[in-house]
Amino acid sequence: MGKGDISLSMYKKQSNLNNKSLDSILQSVKAEQTSQKKQIPPLDQWNPQSCGKMDLCIRANGTWWHEGVPIQRASMIQLFSHILCKEENKYYLKTPAEKVEIQVEDAPLFVNRIEQVVENDSVWIYAYTTDDDIVVLNEKNSIVMKDFEGEVRPYIYIRYGLYALIQRSAFFHLIDAGELVENEQGQTELILQSGDFRLHLMA
Repeated sequence: MGKGDISLSMYKKQSNLNNKSLDSILQSVKAEQTSQKKQIPPLDQWNPQSCGKMDLCIRANGTWWHEGVPIQRASMIQLFSHILCKEENKYYLKTPAEKVEIQVEDAPLFVNRIEQVVENDSVWIYAYTTDDDIVVLNEKNSIVMKDFEGEVRPYIYIRYGLYALIQRSAFFHLIDAGELVENEQGQTELILQSGDFRLHLMA
């Protein structure tokens, strides 16, 4: 394994997964980290074998729980979020050597800030996540409305199969950045313009 790889070798057996403390997991990952901690690794270029499941859950309110105990350390959560992906409707922590399945109740990422940025005489809508992702609203990184437990929520695509829930305060900024209109069916639509990309959302 190279110097820049992130090791999850302690996950080779599911029984070992459940017995590992988060501190020991964190130390194992940090031991193989590069100095560029905030860069998202090229997860789409890695094809490791699955090494079972870990008792780790990202709850709908954004908290991370391990073996029924909430993770309090933001740096740890950010570290794991950078090696998180979704493949075939399953969520994994992934490295070049192996990947471990975890549970996600709703969205694994959260947008807490929306900005309009003027570039080359065009206005673009930027979304910022709590894990330092920055995406521009466009055809690839688009917004969808989905139902979760009877509530319709806005989500934006971020990376590697992952969507982020747009938090309420950020969505209000999104409304300010767009235009609310009534369509021919009498329904309210939110029209968003980001560069050349135009999006109609049912409000």
